[in-house]
Amino acid sequence: MNQASARALPGTSVRRLPGSRLAIAGVVAFGAILASWLVYHETNREIVTEQPVDLHVYYIGGLIVRHVRPWYSPHLASPLYDWSGYTALHLPFDYSPFAAIVFAVVSFIPWLWVTRLMILANVVFLVAALWFTYGGLGYRNRQIRIGATLLTAAAVFWTEPVIRVIYLGQVELALLALVMWDMCQPDRRRWKGVGVGIAAGIKLVPLIFIAYLVVTKRFRQAIVASVSFVATILIGFAIAPADSAKYWLTGLFWSGAPKAGFAAWVGNQSLRALMARILGSLNGSQHPWLVVDVLAIIVGLACAALLDRKGYRMAGLMATALTGLLASPISWDHHWVWIVPCVALAAHYAVQAMAASARGFTSGPGVAAGWRDWLARARLWASSLPGWGCWVLAAGLVAIFGAWPGSLFGQPRDMGPFSLGLLWLAPGTGMATYEKYGDRPTYPEYRWHGLNLLIGNAYVLTGIALIVLLLILAWYAPYPRLATSNAAAAEPGGEKADALASAALNGAANGRAANGRAAADEPAAAEPRPEPAAGKSAGTGAQSQAPG
Repeated sequence: MNQASARALPGTSVRRLPGSRLAIAGVVAFGAILASWLVYHETNREIVTEQPVDLHVYYIGGLIVRHVRPWYSPHLASPLYDWSGYTALHLPFDYSPFAAIVFAVVSFIPWLWVTRLMILANVVFLVAALWFTYGGLGYRNRQIRIGATLLTAAAVFWTEPVIRVIYLGQVELALLALVMWDMCQPDRRRWKGVGVGIAAGIKLVPLIFIAYLVVTKRFRQAIVASVSFVATILIGFAIAPADSAKYWLTGLFWSGAPKAGFAAWVGNQSLRALMARILGSLNGSQHPWLVVDVLAIIVGLACAALLDRKGYRMAGLMATALTGLLASPISWDHHWVWIVPCVALAAHYAVQAMAASARGFTSGPGVAAGWRDWLARARLWASSLPGWGCWVLAAGLVAIFGAWPGSLFGQPRDMGPFSLGLLWLAPGTGMATYEKYGDRPTYPEYRWHGLNLLIGNAYVLTGIALIVLLLILAWYAPYPRLATSNAAAAEPGGEKADALASAALNGAANGRAANGRAAADEPAAAEPRPEPAAGKSAGTGAQSQAPG
C-alpha cells in the first residue's frame, strides 16, 4: 500500500499509514527482546550465555590454513584434519576446506573481537533471513516488510536453535540468510544459485536445494549452484591441496560424520538419530535408516515440487529445508534455525486467510471508520478457522522450539551450563562418556519411553509432522488460475501481500479496494490463497518475476 493508494481510501491519513504503525511495533518489540537478552547475558556467568567452542574450531581451522603455529604442524600429512582437536573433547575440524579458508580471513581479526562481532552478526543474519523470506512472499511495501520482519524476529529470537547458534558461535543463521537471499531472487537473475553453491561449500546440507532446483525444473539455476559448489572445492584444492584431497577423495566428507560426536545423542535431531534411539544401536540401525532416508528424500522433494507447481513456492522451500534436516545423518539442534522462516510462513498464511474472510467488508463511500467498523471487521477476521489454524501452528513452533529455562522443569545435568529448551529435559549421554567408551546399549537415549521419547525427539518429530502437513497442502491445494491482468502476471501477489497485511491494521479501508489491481479478480475465500509462484506461472509455462 503506497501513499497514492492511501489517499484514495476514505479515512486513511498519509501520516498514519498502517505500515508505519507496524514498523514502529516491530522496532519496539525486537528492541525489547534484544534488551532481554542483554539482561540475561549480563546477569549470568559468561559460560552460561556464550561458550563459542564451535566458533573457536572454525577460527583455529583458519589459523591452520594460514600456517599459524602451534595449531599448524608441517609434519602432519593433512594439518587441518589430522589436528588433535579443540578442548579435552578433541573437537575436530570436520567442515570443508573452503569453510577453513573463509575463516582464514576472519582469523586476522583478534579472537576477542571475533566473539563479539559474531553475536552481532548472528542477530543481523536472523533479521536478514526474515527480510528475504517476506520478500519472497511478495511484500513490497518497505514499512510493512520491516514491521513483519522485526515482529517475527522478536517472536523467534528466544527459540533454542537461535540461542544455541549465538551460544556456540555457529554459522547456521548466516547460511540460512544466504540460501533465503538466493532462493528468493527472480528466476531471470543469471547468478541465482550462487548462494546455494557457496553455502553448500561451507556445509553440505544446502546441497538439497540443488535437488530442489532440478525437480522444479529450474535447470539453469541448478547448474549455477552446482558450478558454484564445485568452485568452492577447487578453491580448496588451490589453497589447501593436501587437506582437500583427504576431505573429498578419501570420503572424509561422509565418513567423518561420526567424528562430530555421538550420533544418537539427544542433540542430534535427524532420522539417523531417531532410528538409532528406537532400535537401540548405531550400527544396528544403519541399514533401516538408509531405507527410511531415501524414502524421506523422495517424498520431501516430491512435496516441494508439487507445492512449487501449485504456486506455494516458499512452502516448497520449507519442505526442501526440512527434508535436508531430516535426511542428514547429523542435524544438531542449532541446525534447526529453519523453523524461523517456517514461523514467518505460518504467520503470513494466517494474515492472508483472516484478511480474505473480511475482504468484502466496506463501511460505505466517504464514511470514516469508527469503532463499530473495527468491531465488525474483527469479527470477520476471527471467523476464519484456517487463519486461527495457521496462528496455532506458528505459536506451536515457537513453543516446541522455545528456549525455555531448564530451571522451570528441573535443571538438566548432562548439558553443562547450557540448559535452555524442552529438548534437554530427556536424559542424555555426555560427549566425554561417548568419547571414552564408544557406543554402549546402556546409554539413556536407548532407554527412552513415554514422554522422554517425545521430548528427546521433539525437533525431528515436528519436522516429520510439518512435512505431512505440507503434503496435505500440496495434495489438496488448487492450481492457481491464469493471470487475468498484466499486473498480476508481471508480479503475482506482490501488492496483494502488502494489501493483506495493511488490512490487518487499517479497519477504515475497504478490503477489496486495499487489495489493489493484483487482487481485483480474487473472490472472497475462507482458505488461504496460494502465494506468488516464483519462476513459472502454473498452467502456462510463462516466465514471471519473483519477489526480490
